[in-house]
Amino acid sequence: MAAVKSCSVCLRESTLQFPRPNRGDHNKRRGGKWRSPQAAVIPNSHLPMRSFEVKNRTLAEDIKSLRLITAIKTPYLPDGRFDLEAYDALVNVQIVNGAEGVIVGGTTGEGQLMSWDEHIMLIGHTVNCFGSSVKVIGNTGSNSTREAIHATEQGFAVGMHAALHINPYYGKTSLEGMVSHFDCVLPMGPTIIYNVPSRTGQDIPPRVIHTIAQSPNLAGVKECVGNDRVEQYTDKGIVVWSGNDDQCHDARWSHGATGVISVTSNLIPGLMRKLMFEGKNSELNSKLLPLIDWLFQEPNPIALNTALAQLGVVRPVFRLPYVPLPLAKRVEFVNLVKKIGRENFVGEKNVQVLDDDDFILIGRY
Repeated sequence: MAAVKSCSVCLRESTLQFPRPNRGDHNKRRGGKWRSPQAAVIPNSHLPMRSFEVKNRTLAEDIKSLRLITAIKTPYLPDGRFDLEAYDALVNVQIVNGAEGVIVGGTTGEGQLMSWDEHIMLIGHTVNCFGSSVKVIGNTGSNSTREAIHATEQGFAVGMHAALHINPYYGKTSLEGMVSHFDCVLPMGPTIIYNVPSRTGQDIPPRVIHTIAQSPNLAGVKECVGNDRVEQYTDKGIVVWSGNDDQCHDARWSHGATGVISVTSNLIPGLMRKLMFEGKNSELNSKLLPLIDWLFQEPNPIALNTALAQLGVVRPVFRLPYVPLPLAKRVEFVNLVKKIGRENFVGEKNVQVLDDDDFILIGRY
């Protein structure tokens, strides 16, 4: 695996070192066993884009203590562009209600529907407006190592405090390839590894995490496999955030998780903070589970987008392929809000069912 000590290839820059051909090689190969030439190696040195003058000088230790991180929603204008006014209001209400970090451009924030220019702009905007009040964690992961490197460089350049990285999806790689992929981005700054096999089609097994845990920049793992896996890591001193809102209470108080990276906190940040900060509370957890189940009846962020529109805090605009939940499900949400209490939800308007015609679906933006 010496040749797969690959991140020097990814992160470093220098003159390529190719093996010099030997005239005798041709004759030797006729009679002997052929051996592969040494791979071209790029020696260790920092890329010209890299700088030691990191804006926020955030350490992994600063990220490890965060208990409530919201995977923030990205709202849109009717033409499909970002609605930054609504976005700022969403982030601000998270801060007011005690969220300690936000994931920008994650799955919930629909980073998968953004250009990289949009993505990095939104990270930079969030840092500029809120970076002194909340930790900004940019989702700069990709199934392309080259893209992940470039986006992560840009994210740290605009001031994000940490990066969120997923394992390569669709075009899956080997476990050794996963390690090499993560090794390429970990040197850049504090990093959370995101394991969600239901989306990537491939689990990040513990031996990969234990290998990359040698990096001082590994802040921890957002784990969606379940609480048994959470405990495997916490028993070894690895920081974990639950990636499953329906399991986060038990993960926090019974399995050693530091906290949660939450979708539900977009709607009820104060109650999610209470769940993470104020000790075991099975009664509150049980009260919230019907809402959490409702949020994940369809792939996230479909229900969240629908709910925020019904609460009047974002315009009812969807970038395709996401579409709103049907009428019957919207009625269910109105009833859930009444049961939990409108005062616990974001926004100040009365919750509405909305008509199908109220929603705008955009394929080109």
